[in-house]
Amino acid sequence: MSVDVVLAGARGHGRRHLDNIRRLQAAGLVRLAGICELTPLTEEEIPDGLGTPEQSADLGALLDSTGARVAVVCTPIPTHTGLALTAAARGAHLLLEKPPAPSYAEFRRMADGVAEAGVACQIGFQSLGSHAVPAIRRLLAEGAIGEVVGVGGAGAWARDEAYYRRAPWAGRRRLNGADVVDGVLTNPLAHTVATGLALLGTTRAEDVTGIETELLRANAIESDDTSCVRVRTPRGPVTVAATLCAEHPGEPYLLVHGSSGRITFWYKQDRVLLQRSGHGPQETEYDRTDLLENLLAHLDDGTELLVPPDATGAFMRVVEAVRTAPDPAPLPGHAWRTLPAEHRRIVPGIDGLVAAAADTLALYSELGASWARPNEVSTR
Repeated sequence: MSVDVVLAGARGHGRRHLDNIRRLQAAGLVRLAGICELTPLTEEEIPDGLGTPEQSADLGALLDSTGARVAVVCTPIPTHTGLALTAAARGAHLLLEKPPAPSYAEFRRMADGVAEAGVACQIGFQSLGSHAVPAIRRLLAEGAIGEVVGVGGAGAWARDEAYYRRAPWAGRRRLNGADVVDGVLTNPLAHTVATGLALLGTTRAEDVTGIETELLRANAIESDDTSCVRVRTPRGPVTVAATLCAEHPGEPYLLVHGSSGRITFWYKQDRVLLQRSGHGPQETEYDRTDLLENLLAHLDDGTELLVPPDATGAFMRVVEAVRTAPDPAPLPGHAWRTLPAEHRRIVPGIDGLVAAAADTLALYSELGASWARPNEVSTR
């Protein structure tokens, strides 16, 4: 039988959830029972095949009236904990978008509350549904690239000025006294950080032994748009460099460095390149399990959840380090320029720096970027 689902946040990124729910509804797995939005969706905004779901601005009331068993929460970051607990209090299982919370304290309040309510919760790091993740872990366990040295992550993306005007919380660290922490490492390229930690099997909060951050911004925003972080774990460092001011945007990727080879993982494409001593390069594409489908399977037959809250604890340590760090430093005027035709700012040379950080596990300041100021944040 299909499972009734309510979607909270159906515009913006929420449209992807609408499309996915439509796919699953066509397969007979779910029924979209309700949509929670401050302003109801018009008929034109609801994809064909989803019928006329009930709509309300009150998630609790919507869950009460529909009796939905699952809630998908894709709302502004500061609302995640409150809405997750609202759903959990009504016995609704959760698919909660990343980042799960804007602070570690809010994350723990959410995770502990969900556990106490006895409901299942999946955090929306879709890249962790890639079958490449366990495949890479197996390769590391088999010693395919020798002793693991560490993981580097590179994310060179572009966002125009309208991106920061799309919502009141966009590009903010705080809003009306509440934490937001909408930075490049914690939101748009959060998958790079979370997936890098997952490849080493160091996903829990206690796996983090130290964090160093360098947070900067070229845009006229509060949060960071050009940053790097080095997370220290018992299995080696995970260094991620990311920017939304790339000259030539490309696919984000992760590099697992070993003593006798390396593995490159383009996580949005589920594509893996294995390079090792004594062998030719080997490239493989993997399938991916949808996280909502995985949640449904968990409810049906006990299939293990791919991304339960505790599997994002290490990532949330990074969020906390970014949150408590000094406000991102503005890049000097000579370090960035505007592309008028694209209505966005770029940082000349940043594409190469991002790649070099992933290749060397070094931070921007260690790579000689004149505008990078070291800012160490230790979690111990």
